[in-house]
Amino acid sequence: MFEPIELTTEAIIKVLGVGGGGCNAIEHMVHENIEGVDFLAINTDAQALRKMDVKQIIQIGSTITKGLGAGANPDVGRNSAEEDRDVLRGAIEGADMLFIAAGMGGGTGTGAAPVVASIAKDLSILTVAVVTKPFSFEGKRRMAFAEQGISELSKYVDSLIIIPNDKLLKVLGKGISLLDAFRVANDVLKGAVQGISELITHPGLMNVDFADVRTVMSEMGYAMMGTGVASGDNRAEEAAELAISSPLLEDIDLSGARGVLINITSGFDLRLDEFEIIGNTIRSVSSDNAIVVMGTSLNPDINNELRVTIVATGIGIDKPSEIMLVAGNNQDKEHGQRAVDKNHYRTPVKEYAATSLSGHSYSSDVLSQKSLSVNKNKENESDYLDIPTFLRRQID
Repeated sequence: MFEPIELTTEAIIKVLGVGGGGCNAIEHMVHENIEGVDFLAINTDAQALRKMDVKQIIQIGSTITKGLGAGANPDVGRNSAEEDRDVLRGAIEGADMLFIAAGMGGGTGTGAAPVVASIAKDLSILTVAVVTKPFSFEGKRRMAFAEQGISELSKYVDSLIIIPNDKLLKVLGKGISLLDAFRVANDVLKGAVQGISELITHPGLMNVDFADVRTVMSEMGYAMMGTGVASGDNRAEEAAELAISSPLLEDIDLSGARGVLINITSGFDLRLDEFEIIGNTIRSVSSDNAIVVMGTSLNPDINNELRVTIVATGIGIDKPSEIMLVAGNNQDKEHGQRAVDKNHYRTPVKEYAATSLSGHSYSSDVLSQKSLSVNKNKENESDYLDIPTFLRRQID
């Protein structure tokens, strides 16, 4: 006698925060109620982990650091991750997609994140890293650590979104409080994770499944993202234009992207012509040969508001790509996602270049404040150790 067996084909998405900055980011995501993903916090600082409101925490390098942190030394962070490599492997094994959130320039995030990414690559997990670069006032040494960490991380991840904190200063202005500044930085990280994961986990009028996301995110190159929110009669065009004209995306040529992922989030009042307007607006500035994947995520709690998130991948590559518009007829959340071969489209990120790429989310009200122009030639030689401890923990 045969008994029916329930098959679970829904994509498993995990979000890892590595180090102080990464852990703060995922705790922020937990409080923002991002659904359909599993959160894990990884750190060398045992005290910081105990204070976190995250179900799964992993302390690494207890023998090396005694639970006291990496001391802003990336070598300590890397060795700590290698010490617990088997533990980390067990934590991410079985995932279809992995997000790594980290602040570059400190000890744990800079040193351990590439180790986690290398494990994910060995397991053929689609891996996207979303990292921040330190403020200039944190000193040249910390910035050099960040550049080295990003270079190492780029060897293992499929797509890498880099957010320079210095550009936040332009957006936020002088009057912003310290807590609000860190909240906005976390919002940017959250926007990248939410914009991509919701396409898979939330059903919509035109669904995108995991295979579609893999096609775009595995495009061998650096990635950037932007989010725009608008309401009213012209909300579609306004939201799309905000997404592609984010201050954090300045000096970036979208026409060089080989893959474009578009997520439209709205209530049940989304119109067909709005879908067309958004698609045409974004395609007008992207490559004719780009793989474009568009999907919708419907939220009944949203009234007369529309959010557009764009993730452009494959920046700087020269290989030709065919046009492939994907916008529907996929299974929704209730019926599960299509099973895919994890090795399909598997490609490494291109070697790290000096050009800074960035992402941005408009989810914070603070971003509506007047932008402040910053003198790019002005450098602050402040040493990292001159920064108060509570600030270092925020960005370690």
